[in-house]
Amino acid sequence: MGEIQYYRPTKAIIDLRAIQKNITQLKKHLQPDVQIIAVIKANGYGHGDIAVAQAALQAGATILAVATPEEAVHVRSHIATADILVLGASPVSFVTYAAENNISLTVFSKEWVEQAALFHLTNKLKLHIKIDTGMGRIGVTSIQKLQLLQEAIVAAGQMEIDGVFTHFATADEENTGHFEQQVELFHDMLKVLAVKPRIIHVANTATVLVKDKSLQYDAIRFGISMYGLAPSHYVAKYLPFPLKPALSLETELVHVKELAAGQTVGYGATYTAEEDVFIGTLPIGYADGLLRKLTGQTVLIDGQRAPIVGRICMDQCMILLPKAYTVGEKVTLIGTQQNVTISLDEWANKLETINYEIPCIITNRVPRIYTS
Repeated sequence: MGEIQYYRPTKAIIDLRAIQKNITQLKKHLQPDVQIIAVIKANGYGHGDIAVAQAALQAGATILAVATPEEAVHVRSHIATADILVLGASPVSFVTYAAENNISLTVFSKEWVEQAALFHLTNKLKLHIKIDTGMGRIGVTSIQKLQLLQEAIVAAGQMEIDGVFTHFATADEENTGHFEQQVELFHDMLKVLAVKPRIIHVANTATVLVKDKSLQYDAIRFGISMYGLAPSHYVAKYLPFPLKPALSLETELVHVKELAAGQTVGYGATYTAEEDVFIGTLPIGYADGLLRKLTGQTVLIDGQRAPIVGRICMDQCMILLPKAYTVGEKVTLIGTQQNVTISLDEWANKLETINYEIPCIITNRVPRIYTS
């Protein structure tokens, strides 16, 4: 089959150079020999896992992190040799595939290890022990449970403790009380391990950007800021280097019409023209990730902001034009036109959420077009 032909003009443009620039800038901030774990879960935070992974590896990342076994299988089917770590829980039924394909699994249960030991593995299964120091999600919660888990892994024989890690709940916040408690607990738990694993990693994006460099250990996990986004407003104020956003969202006018004063737009007739106006129709809607709550959000056309009016439909929406434009005029929903920018953070504020969520809600119906 040849290259896929996209007919609808709605597309997400992913600048792989921006991703690589963010990684190369990070490398300058790291201690010597600290590895970069490129977090490409959730389809690369909506940017596309394979293209992002390949770009990240070229820029110097050495390990790829995903959330689920299915994500790991997908990445391994395209990338043959790079280390892959599954950060979430995996069923024991996945251990055979993981061992055969150099996929490291997160472990936090003695019972899981005992069940996994029943499988005949031709290769050693690499495990990363997750310690719950205060996130309250998954992980070993006590020194006693960590000791029992370690003993079970050693007894299994066909497994090895390749890594140990934790996840900080408040690294992106100004208040450091909970964060410092987690750091102290991790240090205490680390002393229980009979042998230091190959990779200790505790620093998520916020930690590596604004916390003490001693927490970089053997590797850091680079997630949201690899894509050019700050983990929080607090972190954004103290970034050690500028971030370059990788994603833009674009479409084109497919219809332009003039409405007389008093005429309405869209389902429920929620918008009524107060004067004669020009309305443009865009081929993008909530099935693409342009959620209905984004009504009123502006887009860019000819470097000017134009608001979305009326209710956003499943496949289309309408905008109030500053003047009559021709069909085919480029419209930017996220990105820059003529030095005017609409950021993912702006969408996040409109939706009362965090920037992480925005690229993840742009559905697979919107093709990702890569520039490098």
